[in-house]
Amino acid sequence: MAQVAMVMNLDKCIGCHTCSVTCKQTWTNRRGTEYAWFNNVETRPGQGYPRRHEDQEKWKGGWRLDARGRLVPRAGGRARRLARLFANPELPALDDYYEPWTYDYDTLISAPLGDDLPTARPRSLIDGRPTAVTGGPNWDDDLGGGPDHLAGDPVLQRLNERVRLEYEQAFMFHLPRICEHCLHPTCVAVCPSGALYKRIEDGIVLVDQDRCRGWRMCVSGCPYKKVYFNHATGKAEKCTFCYPRIEAGEPTVCSETCVGRLRYLGVMLYDADKVGEAAAVPDERDLYEAQLGCFLDPEDPAVVRAAEATGIPHDWITAARRSPVRDLISTYRIALPLHPEYRTLPMVWYVPPLSPVVDALTRDGHDGEDPAALFGAIDTLRIPLSYLAGLFTAGDTAPVEAALCRLAAMRAHMRRLNLGEDRDPAIAHGVGMTESGLEAMYRLLGLAKYEERYVVPTAYAVGAGCNGAADAGCSLERVGGPGMYEAEAFHGALVPAAAGAGSGSPRGRVNLLQWNGRGRPRGLFPERGGEAR
Repeated sequence: MAQVAMVMNLDKCIGCHTCSVTCKQTWTNRRGTEYAWFNNVETRPGQGYPRRHEDQEKWKGGWRLDARGRLVPRAGGRARRLARLFANPELPALDDYYEPWTYDYDTLISAPLGDDLPTARPRSLIDGRPTAVTGGPNWDDDLGGGPDHLAGDPVLQRLNERVRLEYEQAFMFHLPRICEHCLHPTCVAVCPSGALYKRIEDGIVLVDQDRCRGWRMCVSGCPYKKVYFNHATGKAEKCTFCYPRIEAGEPTVCSETCVGRLRYLGVMLYDADKVGEAAAVPDERDLYEAQLGCFLDPEDPAVVRAAEATGIPHDWITAARRSPVRDLISTYRIALPLHPEYRTLPMVWYVPPLSPVVDALTRDGHDGEDPAALFGAIDTLRIPLSYLAGLFTAGDTAPVEAALCRLAAMRAHMRRLNLGEDRDPAIAHGVGMTESGLEAMYRLLGLAKYEERYVVPTAYAVGAGCNGAADAGCSLERVGGPGMYEAEAFHGALVPAAAGAGSGSPRGRVNLLQWNGRGRPRGLFPERGGEAR
């Protein structure tokens, strides 16, 4: 199978949030999504968005192995999820995100002349009432260095006290996050109505707005908390990986507008039969290598024949050969998955930041680009290694150290070339690469042009019966779309729904927040034949 994947180079992220703003303007600029950020940039160390979303002891997201070694959702089996269908204590509340606000600008405009300067006080975008600003999607930007706030970082809490105190003085970096579009997504598995699905043609995980019944199990099931509930529509929404742009062979909006040019898009071929086996390896530290074992070599003639036999077009196979994502993940092995211990096999990977190590050396009076000093610093500065390992390799520092050493070798090698010094083949051989490989990696990370960073083939149809333009359009593109409620779900009661498909129940749907639990109202479950949508 083929998957469109992304890699982000954290060494180049400056935390400008341009990707977040352009994504929000494109996809979440309507009522009910005021608090939803399909793309957000977090400052590390920090608690993230929503608050402490990485604490799976609390939120029960992702997968776990049961006593028999089988993969089951951390939220529990079907019986446990059914028992919590109407009262899920593992669902983040609005306060775990933040209550979106605007300002009372009318006061500034219409205030009469007087001795006091009028102020625009914050008002909630949910109910319009005065509110206090207590959080936001990038709240860690200003508070990430504060000891009290820093103590809430779940990754940092897993480190020992000495490392925690030293780490606070070491460095910080920015971490952009979107939906991971996993190979083994929990959100798809736990959805009672089958509204979430993973597309066969490109691996993008989407929500069928007509099938969604607002159970919100996908919100609690996603360990990255990148599925949101729209209180106006009563539906779940998430990052779409800008699939209309991907289908046209264009990059995602966040990639297109990224100031640092840190995002890469490309096609990965993988063996779907190995996904479940890879996600179920007993030791979570083996998950990184297990996922690498799922990826296939598009240069292998046997893989090409198998891909064409399953209907993957030749231009997708060609794109997989040119994929920058494949180079960074499999060839150079400097990109790492985010929290592989969740066992979802994420497909948005990250190049760990090397700059903090270089900055630490320079601050101490050493040459930050000298190979001997740089390799020694990577090996001894356990503070960044242990924290980065907690993010990307389930605590195993060896892959992180190997990736940082390759990045350091690239810097040292290119520095010698730029200064006209003699080549030193030992630099490349010391990290298991060749000099030409280091130079190719440097070009991809530092000089790659648009068409080299984004290798996205146009879409292809899987199977027959695709209507394409004959579809009625997206359910979200207008007010009053399928299933939209008339009142907010976060504050106060919603308009009660009738037991049947009367005027109080939009398109036959049931307002579960007001349902008394008796009977089986029409619209509670999807009906065969597509009558209740």
